[in-house]
Amino acid sequence: MPMAAAEIERMIRDAIPDATVTITDLAGDGDHYAAHVVAASFRGVSRVERTRRVYQALGGRMGGELHALQLTTDIPAGE
Repeated sequence: MPMAAAEIERMIRDAIPDATVTITDLAGDGDHYAAHVVAASFRGVSRVERTRRVYQALGGRMGGELHALQLTTDIPAGE
């Protein structure tokens, strides 16, 4: 069963409380999403580590309930 965008957003925010999360359903099928995650706590953290933190927030659902996630991470503008 596919994951709802709101559930993905909630899981990321629960794990990364300072994050602003934008989820886009890429195919309209509830199975292929893009996530843009912006968090001050990413400052000084490599892109690989940022990605790892987001995937960890999803609790192993990648490849199962969540088939595909195009992920972009960043720090807030001006920081």
